[in-house]
Amino acid sequence: MTEQARTCASTIFDFHQLGHKPLPSDAMLVLGTNDTRVATHAAHLFHQGLAPLLVVTGGIAHQQDLLSTNWNRPEAEVFAEILLAHGVPASALLLEPNATNTAENIRFSRQLLAPLNLSRILIVTKPFMQRRAYATHAVEWPEMPATMASWPSTFDEYCTHPDLDPVKVTNIIMGDLQRLWIYSRLGYSAPQRIPDAVMAAFNTLVALGFDRHLIPAP
Repeated sequence: MTEQARTCASTIFDFHQLGHKPLPSDAMLVLGTNDTRVATHAAHLFHQGLAPLLVVTGGIAHQQDLLSTNWNRPEAEVFAEILLAHGVPASALLLEPNATNTAENIRFSRQLLAPLNLSRILIVTKPFMQRRAYATHAVEWPEMPATMASWPSTFDEYCTHPDLDPVKVTNIIMGDLQRLWIYSRLGYSAPQRIPDAVMAAFNTLVALGFDRHLIPAP
C-alpha cells in the first residue's frame, strides 16, 4: 500500500470517528461485526459502570464479502460469549440475533428495549462505524439520546488486527463513506456534511482501485 493511499485512508478513517465522550446510559447497544474488539471494548465500558444492560445485536449478516467471517451462527451469539468471558454477567445481556444491517441493529434493539423506560443509550461499534451508525440512529430512533463509543484508534493502529490488513480496511471504510450519502438520499440515515479533503481522499482511492466495497449509486 503506497504512502499516498495510506494518507488518504487515514483521512477517511478519522472522519468516520465522532469523538464522543461515552456518557452513563441506561443501556448499551453492542453492534455485531467481524471485529470482535467491539465486544471486548463493550465489556470494558460495562466494568466502568457506563450501562447496566447490554443489547448484543447482529445476525448472520455477511456472506462472501469483505465483512464475512467463518462463524456459522449469529454475531450476537459470538459477541455474547466474548462478553461473558470478560466478566459481564448473563443477567446483563439481551441478545438480538436477527439484524442483518445497521438499520436493523438499531430498529430491532429499539423493539427489544421498548418495555423499558430509557433516557439515554450508548452505542458501541468499530471506530470507523461511528458516524454511519449515528446517522442511522438519527432516523431509526431519533427521540432517544445516544452517544457513540469505540476504543481510541488511528488507521495504522486499527490495522494491527491479523484479519484486517490496511488494504482490506481501506476498501471497507470507502464503502462506509459512500453509504453516508447514498443512504441519506434513500432516507435510511441522516445527511452528513462531507469535507472537501475527505471527498478528495475518496476520489483518489477510487482512482487507485479501492472500490471493492462500493455499491451502485441509485
